[in-house]
Amino acid sequence: MSIANLPPLDFATDIPPPSSVSETLADLLHELGDVPLSRIRRYPYPGTATVQDVERIQAEEKRFFELVDGVLVEKAMGCRESILATVFIWHFQNYSRSHSRGLVAGADGLLELIPKLVRGPDAAFTFRANVEGGKVPSAAVPLLVPDVVVEVMSPSNTRREMERKLDEYLTAGVRLIWYVYPEEHVVYVYAGSTTAHRLTATDTLDGGDVLPGFTLRLAELFAELD
Repeated sequence: MSIANLPPLDFATDIPPPSSVSETLADLLHELGDVPLSRIRRYPYPGTATVQDVERIQAEEKRFFELVDGVLVEKAMGCRESILATVFIWHFQNYSRSHSRGLVAGADGLLELIPKLVRGPDAAFTFRANVEGGKVPSAAVPLLVPDVVVEVMSPSNTRREMERKLDEYLTAGVRLIWYVYPEEHVVYVYAGSTTAHRLTATDTLDGGDVLPGFTLRLAELFAELD
């Protein structure tokens, strides 16, 4: 079931903590957020994958997998999602030039949020002041927590998957999270908590205290799909 047709993610309390050993593959799949099996990589065997595997597959196969509980989960993203993410990337780059210098990454910029947890937000902004030395990390998958992340909902994203991601982002220290729903032309804003603020195509998205001065008219964003 697509997350796009479900109510906003106002809490993530029904996501159980991952067990050290899942008794069955069904248990493991549920812990990952009931993602489609087509996105789970068979080898390296689920539970044994490492950050090095993520880097190797990215370099050799040009495929992008997130790493969750030792499992490689392919990043869900299509043309529509990529188009909307590009709009955010463009606005982040402009903000970086005119306001505060930051690092801007897309979905292929995989990040190790905490040791052994790799996620690939569709777009991310990180203040250079929060990066060691203020320079672009040399690692293919750096240990880095962005200040702002954007996730554009794909048909294969499940509600449980995105609830888990939300919890992970907040736990890691991401300050501002934007969940974009292309079909509904809606954006849900999470600023330091799991409580959502809902914006529609008639509203303007702003960076609040995290990205002061950042604005994006959502009519402009969703016009890319018309």
